[in-house]
Amino acid sequence: MLADTGYHSQENLERCAAAGIDPYIPAARQRHNPPLAERLADDPPEPQGQPTTAEATAYRLRTRDGKARYAKRKATVETVFGIIKQVQGFRQFLLRGLRAVQGEWALVCLGWNLKRLFALKG
Repeated sequence: MLADTGYHSQENLERCAAAGIDPYIPAARQRHNPPLAERLADDPPEPQGQPTTAEATAYRLRTRDGKARYAKRKATVETVFGIIKQVQGFRQFLLRGLRAVQGEWALVCLGWNLKRLFALKG
């Protein structure tokens, strides 16, 4: 089960365990766009002994499989359009005509892609 930080509680983790569900619920907000080395790092060693449900959940989120599963929650195009509108301040086309608008949109997308590449580089 994938859920955001607001659903992380000992009670929720225990209910998931009792139902046989592996929860992927981070205890704290996760950064967007972690550095490449962090994203490609090997899985950490498993917790020793009998880990608590919170420790098991935290470990699960640090594995490659856990990162890949949780990343699916963040995959939405709405975020891109929201950033283009709010952060980049693009709210309307300034040019007229299909060809001019296509060129203007290409520049907006180029700006987004450069911003994204810079963020991914770390």
